[in-house]
Amino acid sequence: MKFYDTGFITKYQDFTQVQIFTAGKSILNLKLYKQQVCSDTFSCLDYKSFNKQYLSSSYNEKFIKELFEKEDNEINFKDRKNAILIKVKRN
Repeated sequence: MKFYDTGFITKYQDFTQVQIFTAGKSILNLKLYKQQVCSDTFSCLDYKSFNKQYLSSSYNEKFIKELFEKEDNEINFKDRKNAILIKVKRN
């Protein structure tokens, strides 16, 4: 997955939603629940399966959830071994 556009991270009581837009069109919509990740483009997966399919099976089980729930204004994650780069800048 490669995305370089504007997005929103919204925290709700039961889940965190990550939405990425390009030219005003939604290209990624993830809902990060306590035990699973859900998207419009795939059925819900547990975190271990999500990591194995989209990131790396070596990652901490809830890596993506913890990354997007950080309160930092700028988040940079680089994994050269698996060719993964995640940058989040909050306004």
